[in-house]
Amino acid sequence: MKIKFQSALFSTLTALSCYAQNNNTYQTKQQVHLSYQMQPSHMKTRWDNNVNQSNVLKEYPRPQLQRRKWQNLNGMWEYAITDSLAGTPNVFEGNILVPFPIESALSGVKKILLPEQRLWYRKIIALPKTQPQKRILLHFGAVDWEATVYINKKQVGKHTGGYQNFTIDITDFLQPGSNEILVRVYDPSDQGINPHGKQTLYPANIYYTASSGIWQTVWLETVPLTYITHLRTTPNIDKGTLQLDISTNGSFTGAKLEIAALANDKVVVNRNFSISDQEEHITIDLPNARLWSPDDPFLYNLSIKISKNGKTIDEVKSYFGMRKIDIQKDEKGADRIFLNNKYTFNLGVLDQGFWPNGLYTAPTDEALMYDIKTIKSLGFNTIRKHIKIEPERWYYHADKIGILVWQDFVNPSQGLQEGSKPVFEKEMQETIDQLYSHPSIVTWVLFNERWGAYDQKRLTEWIKKYDPSRIVNGHSGELLYVNNELRDPAEMPWVGSDMTDVHSYPEPRLPPAQPNKAMVLGEFGGLGVSVPDHEWDDQQGWGYVELTPTQLKDRYLEMSQKIKKLEIVGLSGSIYTQPFDVEGEENGLLTYDREIIKIPVNEIRSINQGLVQQTNGFTLDPHFVIATNIDTGNNDNRYEELLAEYKNGAKDSSFLRRLTLMAMRKKDQENMTNIGNSYIDILSQPFSRDNLFFILKITRTSKDKGFAMCWEQPKKIDEMIGQYAAIKKVRKVIDAEEIAPTYKKSPNWDAIQQRIINKYGDLGESYVFGRRMIYYGFESKDWDNYGKYYMLYFKKALTTSSEYAINNVTWVLYEHVTDPKVLEYATTVMKYAIDNNLDRSPEAYDTYANLLHRTNNSAEAIKWEEKALALKKGAPDEKLFAETLQKMKAGQPTWPQNN
Repeated sequence: MKIKFQSALFSTLTALSCYAQNNNTYQTKQQVHLSYQMQPSHMKTRWDNNVNQSNVLKEYPRPQLQRRKWQNLNGMWEYAITDSLAGTPNVFEGNILVPFPIESALSGVKKILLPEQRLWYRKIIALPKTQPQKRILLHFGAVDWEATVYINKKQVGKHTGGYQNFTIDITDFLQPGSNEILVRVYDPSDQGINPHGKQTLYPANIYYTASSGIWQTVWLETVPLTYITHLRTTPNIDKGTLQLDISTNGSFTGAKLEIAALANDKVVVNRNFSISDQEEHITIDLPNARLWSPDDPFLYNLSIKISKNGKTIDEVKSYFGMRKIDIQKDEKGADRIFLNNKYTFNLGVLDQGFWPNGLYTAPTDEALMYDIKTIKSLGFNTIRKHIKIEPERWYYHADKIGILVWQDFVNPSQGLQEGSKPVFEKEMQETIDQLYSHPSIVTWVLFNERWGAYDQKRLTEWIKKYDPSRIVNGHSGELLYVNNELRDPAEMPWVGSDMTDVHSYPEPRLPPAQPNKAMVLGEFGGLGVSVPDHEWDDQQGWGYVELTPTQLKDRYLEMSQKIKKLEIVGLSGSIYTQPFDVEGEENGLLTYDREIIKIPVNEIRSINQGLVQQTNGFTLDPHFVIATNIDTGNNDNRYEELLAEYKNGAKDSSFLRRLTLMAMRKKDQENMTNIGNSYIDILSQPFSRDNLFFILKITRTSKDKGFAMCWEQPKKIDEMIGQYAAIKKVRKVIDAEEIAPTYKKSPNWDAIQQRIINKYGDLGESYVFGRRMIYYGFESKDWDNYGKYYMLYFKKALTTSSEYAINNVTWVLYEHVTDPKVLEYATTVMKYAIDNNLDRSPEAYDTYANLLHRTNNSAEAIKWEEKALALKKGAPDEKLFAETLQKMKAGQPTWPQNN
């Protein structure tokens, strides 16, 4: 029987904890050797200590489709990491706490999963005790990115999509006694065609640690042969109705549907229907409905039963909210965002949804709720959930607490690699299906800035047709301003969208007005304030502007006043970056551990009330503790005081680390080297991953102990940090000490080269070849020497490590170098880059095609340019690729004719 919404089957979480409790129908067979310990971390949240192997996200994970009989499989599993070609491992490496990503400290593992590796999970369960005519379903909240599931060595299902839930009926694969669940995971993180958001293998600035594998709840559930698979609720407050779409599975001869809607436990609707098909479309009248809004987040409870011959076969509990969101004109004729036919300014924050020790996974359900309650406590009424799909319980809390949600889709791979578009569109539709019934979600955000954007008009119009109950922000930040400078202007911004949206850092600005579109400021702010002892990466704190706590309050007030002025002339919404620090980003209103707030709560709330007056819908639990106010005096102004303590013998590890970073920010290299070396001397594990990140950060000279570590033990460092990490650091020091001091308009490159080779051998020679290549190409425009040193450099660096973007330097060569020998070699360089996944972007395909065309291999060039054009279909620069292809087919040159 065909089941609608197969990929989103059983996707939500429990709204009524008294109904869907952890039932003892199933007993997990716990192996006595399984034990758990959180991995070391220099930053903890108040909820981390509540996590243990018997207390892991116990709440029923599906509020809008909940049943009584279920078994939580969160807890200890076994894990192994193998290469991509290996079969089922014979021996598992250890234990992992599901559902925390393997890279997280709370998983108990804290290992990076590389694209060429596979992650395996194993759990033994007892055969569930159930009655005949029942089915056993295995549910996964989310597994990033590709999951293959086996029961007792037999493959039972496969799913791709790092944010979408999936379900497998495993009944026919179970056996008496013990049963093995095995899950094989492939996750290329930011190296593949998979939508991955801000995850990266190499975290820095606005990109964060990857989350691989199982990262949401896993559970078993008993269902009858005839059961409900999916619910979809669509409110219509103008007509006073609720459309209810119910998908079912099984035989329905003689079956009836019983539907009851309740308000405050009082039945307001009670209807019975005969079931005629696997999909029922029912309209319920709700005249004078109580409307859902941030001021009054009222939810109706919903009960749905399938019965035969007066006996209940299947029963689920759910809920819904009655609300309307659209664009209307205000009394002055300006297009505005209207909630329930009333203009409502969307005052929001950009929420990333990351946690210090859980990464994508919050440590507890209380922590998940905390973020939303805190944001609303600060006076905001909107959250833009930024390129991440949360567990369903997050949206339940948003529904119940009362916050408007702009939900980003998780962008395609930014390079638009071959195959990334259909993957993105599949996951986009599944996301809508999965989250459709949450009243808090009022806006879908299709694209963020230029991150993998393509076919904007087609996709925006498709979303509006597929889900007409919401507004669509087709491109948030299609116009991006940084320090008042516009980056990459667009030809047709916001085509098909319900909004015009700009990003402006740090200062707010008004987007252009377009007919029937609301004007919104999709991102602004990014004001950075570091808080000692509350930093994820104390050597990498980052914000668009670095401020003191006192300056932050003043700037936030100024920005709020500017937003108010912009609202008067038409602005309908603003999104501040951001509520919490995230890893290296220190531009949050609170620290990443949620322990320190940088402007007192009452002061932020008072400022925000100038834009949004929250009424009786806001309630603050007197036991709800947000954070401690920042100590405004504990900053770099103490440098001389702490330096004196160091010279008097202070040698505490945390003290030395902090003082080293102070010296770095003060640009006091001599003391930075001395203090940093003192710090390294007392480290018990200098080659641990966390310590190496810090050591490489403070390594600036050949006198730093980190330089000797990189020079003498590069393999050991690369194993922990990543390929070529040590050699890249050595090269930076070579540049700083051997090239920069003697660099001038016409440097004596031969003398520089000889000196570096004498000191550093082949490694130094490779580096200086690259520097000479850049000098001749980008400074002196000496194209003969550019070609010469391009060849010399890549013959040494291509298969080991290149500091330069291969496509960028090769494109410059293609445009300016005429030597056939050099052009032929550049063709092999690009082919190597593509074949070895160094660059599989449409731009790389285009460069390779142009080189082939220029070296008289036009037939092959046309094939590669067609591949590039296919990837660029719908992108802003599609036309340029199409014109290049036509020239190739016509036998015309595609390179500049003045060469």
